[in-house]
Amino acid sequence: MRVRIPTKLTLAVSIAMLCSSAAQATEGGGSNYPMGAENYLVGALPPAGVYPLIYAQHYSADDLNDDSGNSLPIDFSLDANVVAPRLLWVTDKTIFGGQFVAAALLPLVDLDVSVNGLSQSNQGVGDLDLTAALAYHHSPNLHTAVGIDLFAPIGEYDKNDLANIGRNYWAVQAVYAASWVDPTGLNADIKLMYDYNFENDDTNYKSGQEFHFDYSLGWGVTPNWTVGVGGYGYKQVTGDEVNGVDIGNKGQAFAFGPSVKYANDQGFFITMKYQKEFAVENRPEGDAFWVKAIVPF
Repeated sequence: MRVRIPTKLTLAVSIAMLCSSAAQATEGGGSNYPMGAENYLVGALPPAGVYPLIYAQHYSADDLNDDSGNSLPIDFSLDANVVAPRLLWVTDKTIFGGQFVAAALLPLVDLDVSVNGLSQSNQGVGDLDLTAALAYHHSPNLHTAVGIDLFAPIGEYDKNDLANIGRNYWAVQAVYAASWVDPTGLNADIKLMYDYNFENDDTNYKSGQEFHFDYSLGWGVTPNWTVGVGGYGYKQVTGDEVNGVDIGNKGQAFAFGPSVKYANDQGFFITMKYQKEFAVENRPEGDAFWVKAIVPF
């Protein structure tokens, strides 16, 4: 259910956000990709087949940082609960030596935002994420994947709303992922991404280009259990643009925390991760809890 902000309150919110414009790196201070979503096995695609996955996240932040990493003097809070089903299709077709993979993800979002006493809640479907990739299995331990994500702006959006689930612009993301997998030894994973954002036609705002990565590092304490750490790194490469004018506002963030994975011999696995953000500039700073599961059939 959407809670509409009256016109005068919308103006007040706009003034409050303009006063803290340094904390608006990328439009609204967010990104199409949910930072830190991936964990162990990110580069190790399963055998040919169709796999349903589920991602679940709780994110909370009550600091909005400026370009020096200091919390702005604003009464701010953000809480998001997300459940994102994903359908993964690993084919038996090869292109350039890699196994062709396709996927689609559609997040279901419950969002609450408060700024200086003004608040709004919104629930609904977010933007669609479509993936095409090639998967490589170099050895029993080393696996990689390269691909492209397309973010389609189908999520609910209104430029006068404080809590927007959709971002109202297209984005393309290049991806490279690698995993070193050892059930009774070292496990290391990284997913490198570079985003190009197109303009939001409703606001004439074009968010800057973004480089970011998810990572995990762990040890297989048994053939089924891996424990370690994980998180993400984020750096905005180019400034935002309004009506074609570069206004800067480059964001930065890092996150770190414990991570665990359980996998059985039938292809099922689940990962859980807590991550705390730090060294954040021009973005909200908070923490997140992630769960990811895949069920073969």
